[in-house]
Amino acid sequence: MKKLKIYQADAFTKQLFEGNPAAVIPLETWLPDSVMQHIAAENNLAETAFIVPTGGKSDYHLRWFTPYIEVRLCGHATLATAHILFEQLGFDKSEIRFDSLSGILTVTKQNDGLLTLNFPTDILRGYDLGSKEATIIYNILSIKPLAVFRGRDDFMAVLPSESDVASLKPNFAGLKNLDARGLIATAKGDTVDFVSRCFFPEAGVEEDPVTGSAHTTMIPYWAKKLDKNRLFARQISLRGGNLVCVLRDERVDISGYAVTYLIGDIFY
Repeated sequence: MKKLKIYQADAFTKQLFEGNPAAVIPLETWLPDSVMQHIAAENNLAETAFIVPTGGKSDYHLRWFTPYIEVRLCGHATLATAHILFEQLGFDKSEIRFDSLSGILTVTKQNDGLLTLNFPTDILRGYDLGSKEATIIYNILSIKPLAVFRGRDDFMAVLPSESDVASLKPNFAGLKNLDARGLIATAKGDTVDFVSRCFFPEAGVEEDPVTGSAHTTMIPYWAKKLDKNRLFARQISLRGGNLVCVLRDERVDISGYAVTYLIGDIFY
């Protein structure tokens, strides 16, 4: 029987039991993909992150698995991984460089523990409100969006108000009709610049508590809409989470805090 160390942290929050939980598993060398997928399914969290030391242009190679699939980009699990490296594993530089399926990603640590992700900006394609895709989204959300876009992985629906986003009860079965990982619903916020909720049932996550990767889709839209490059966002899921977002041309900075919840062992 083999043993692995496992850590779990809540990301985009300063308080336990809020934000988005992610598991972090440090490795010396990669396990078979099937084993990592089984571990992620057993953890049953939105994401389980695996890291292997690299050296050279990056410090670690980073991969993310939902209970069902491997994904190309995950913000909260990257934040959680950096938090565990800084706070539990003795990483002694102020910036961590990760090599990933989305290229080089960096996480920097401020003196107060604030962590800043630097991710590639998503590229949005707009859809006419009379399109098939917009009609499918209307049927999923039971509310007509103001605008519909498609990014690398997800559709994004802009709704009239924060209360519209908060009251959503999506028809998850209808999401199977969208050619995408999932659906982001967003609106201008009442006390923050914008709010959101994110739904990914095809990846094994009906509603993700706080989704860093989805903010690479929302930030360029809201930066242009509100004519400002620094924005405050809140994902208004049941757990909720806060993000500070900065548009930097083809990159975005997404900042938040994380707290350690669990340290244990996996036997397999």
